[in-house]
Amino acid sequence: MMTLILFGSFILFMVVRVPIGFALGLACLVTIFYSGSVSPEYLVQGLVTSADSFPLMAIPFYILAGEVMGRGGISKRLFGFAKIFVGNITGGLAIATVITCIFFAAISGSGPATVAAIGGMVIPLMVQQGYDKKFATALIVCAGTIGVIIPPSIPMVIYGISASASIGSLFLSGIIPGLLVGALLVFYSYFYAKIHGYQKDDQKFSWKYVGKEFGSASWSLAMPVIILGGIYGGIFTPTEAAVVATVYGLIVGVFVYKELKLKDLFSVFSNSALTTAIILIITGTATFFGRILSIESIPTMVANAITSISDNPIILLLIINLFLLFIGTFMDVIASIIILTPILLPVAVEIGVDPVHFGIIMVVNLAIALITPPIGGTLFVGVGISRLSIWEVSKAAAPMFVLMVLALMVVTFLPQINVFLP
Repeated sequence: MMTLILFGSFILFMVVRVPIGFALGLACLVTIFYSGSVSPEYLVQGLVTSADSFPLMAIPFYILAGEVMGRGGISKRLFGFAKIFVGNITGGLAIATVITCIFFAAISGSGPATVAAIGGMVIPLMVQQGYDKKFATALIVCAGTIGVIIPPSIPMVIYGISASASIGSLFLSGIIPGLLVGALLVFYSYFYAKIHGYQKDDQKFSWKYVGKEFGSASWSLAMPVIILGGIYGGIFTPTEAAVVATVYGLIVGVFVYKELKLKDLFSVFSNSALTTAIILIITGTATFFGRILSIESIPTMVANAITSISDNPIILLLIINLFLLFIGTFMDVIASIIILTPILLPVAVEIGVDPVHFGIIMVVNLAIALITPPIGGTLFVGVGISRLSIWEVSKAAAPMFVLMVLALMVVTFLPQINVFLP
């Protein structure tokens, strides 16, 4: 009955369009008042203690760093540099978009931030060059999901905290899967452009032009090197790296590129604070939601139910993948990780899956969910930029969705890809 009330009230609040952070909290309150097993004050304590975490401090700084980079001209220069190498081949503009998303992902740690920073610049340019607007939007929506796979990744920080796993190892494990997704999108862009006869860029390749664009983009290209090199070189922690990224982005945007004006800083900080507040509300209420699940022994029941279906690891991993893809269609990535990690991780460990490997499986699954309605994070940002309908963009993204699921299967059943670098 407790389980029914907890999930039933949560689904009811979601149906009536209560924001997910509040829906989780209200579902917890309803369950508390019904059962009387814990006092309502326990919810308040849970909200405070869930946010009292040093690794969690990385989130507001990565959000702020992404906002600074988008407004400071960094994304524009990354795109310009990528375009000089691939712009004069078939589908070059689309390929440059994917490459730029990969670079920006190695800075921002967020899928929606990547789409917001790159999409507003690239979608109008692709349409101007003759690309179909639905394809252009779908491509940036799908490529933006790389932002949560390639390090630094905000969902990986959340998983590392929830699973007590090494965030540095998770970051390393995300590099190859992120590049795999990017490579598949690059190949799709090439063949799509070939079939539809899209024109190449008129700009001819020349080393002189490369040198000019490299000089302009060098400050931007150095950013992921500083962040990731500092983490893996033992100079600073992933949390401290987020602060370094923010300070570096401010210096480059204000004093080097001079595109980030002092008058813009208020909106930059206020937008980052608003996004941070939303994430922390979801984190706090989802953590408490998970505690109620533990009190009711729901993770144990779910684990027993899953393992009773089959003892074949391949079958169980397929079931977990389908479950995560389904959950991701209507639940936020952060909430999904906090709630589902204590439920699914014991099952994964029981069948011999390394916790770091399982973390990548979860993150790639939930990254794919960012492009699926009704609650697709990157999907809604892309639709907001292009002013197309959700279904138009979703239809155009369907082939890319299939390729991303293919990448998920490779990541799931070839663990060497994930654990090789760590």
